[in-house]
Amino acid sequence: MAPDTHPVRNPGTALDLSVVRGIRVNRSAVERRVGSLPGRRTVKKEWQAAWLLRAISCMDLTTLSGDDTPGNVRRLCAKAAHPLKPELVDALGIRDLALTTGAVCVYHQYVSTAVDALRGSGIPVAAVSTGFPAGLSPFEQRLAEIHASVAAGATEIDIVITRAYVLTGNWVALYDEVRAFRDACGDAHMKTILGVGELATLTNVARASMVAMMAGSDFIKTSTGKEPTNATLPVGLVMTRMIRDFGERTGHEVGFKPAGGIRTAKQAVDWLILMKEELGDRWLRPHLFRFGASGLLTDVERQLEHYVTGRYAAAHRQPMV
Repeated sequence: MAPDTHPVRNPGTALDLSVVRGIRVNRSAVERRVGSLPGRRTVKKEWQAAWLLRAISCMDLTTLSGDDTPGNVRRLCAKAAHPLKPELVDALGIRDLALTTGAVCVYHQYVSTAVDALRGSGIPVAAVSTGFPAGLSPFEQRLAEIHASVAAGATEIDIVITRAYVLTGNWVALYDEVRAFRDACGDAHMKTILGVGELATLTNVARASMVAMMAGSDFIKTSTGKEPTNATLPVGLVMTRMIRDFGERTGHEVGFKPAGGIRTAKQAVDWLILMKEELGDRWLRPHLFRFGASGLLTDVERQLEHYVTGRYAAAHRQPMV
């Protein structure tokens, strides 16, 4: 398929415990592979600018703070629709790209605010749901959260799994939970947050990824951003290898979203290179790859301004932090 062709949604498959239990991860091999990425692949000048523009198009611009307000959310939506200053857009010669971020991600309380602010822009609204970030509220309440966010206009739902199912190897319960969430999402795309920093081993991350895809996840996502350890390249390699394996087994394409701790342009390029090398150019588009990002856009915009002017702007000139 062409890189820009949207994938058919992953319908899921039956749970195959023989596949899940057969997964093993060699941590040393994983660390050697990701250690080679920054050293072997560097991009400079106009190529770096192009990669950073692609990173912007794949951002889920996010605000998930206790001090969120409707005003903050509307401001975030304005930035999502116009992520770069007009003078920078003109200097780069990209006005015809109509560049936006991939989505805006908020708590359920602000879904309707974001939907109103983004009306007509084509930018989807994503809602975190199912007892985010711990995922420990009653099951029926978590299902109700999904239904409420979809009814409010969210077209993407970021759900969280019960980590205890992974830590105890209860793959049937994990599959049933994610499948129920997928059914509740209806036409809304579902991103399944694994909470990798709380899963203890890379083998657990790999097995949880496979179960989540078998249950019908449209994306698998590393973290809530609230764990002590969030998106790291070793975890990303393991999850992308599972996406590739699932695709080879079933023919279904699943997206990937690293989230938490990705704050610099250099980190963004490293993740994009990982996706290109492991999954190919189709996973360099927002329909199959997203960054969960709040502060990333600030550094990307600073780097693009440096490319144009040769100077780094003060952070307050790109105040989305």
